[in-house]
Amino acid sequence: MAKLHIKKGDTVQVMAGESKGAQGVVRKVYPEKLRAIVEGSDIKMISKHTKPNAANPDGGIVKEEAPIHISNLMVIDPKTGEPTRIGRKLDDEGNKVRYAKKSGEVIS
Repeated sequence: MAKLHIKKGDTVQVMAGESKGAQGVVRKVYPEKLRAIVEGSDIKMISKHTKPNAANPDGGIVKEEAPIHISNLMVIDPKTGEPTRIGRKLDDEGNKVRYAKKSGEVIS
């Protein structure tokens, strides 16, 4: 399977779909489904029916973020604050690192 351009903890912008233009932090990535859960105020929410459990003793309907296809997400450049493509290169120690194509800034 190919490597993904986003990781958990990245700040991303939604480029297409109902939440277009919204920014948020990636909370979880599903590489087998090519989707990610993005946490943010303008992100589309879905209603999920849950049974009673320890965290939610009453059960009921819970609102949570909808999974978004990773092709609709772009990482935010840490230097400029704009969406950018991601590249991979070797650093001084010979380790592969991700970097922003616009500014050349290394992304952790």
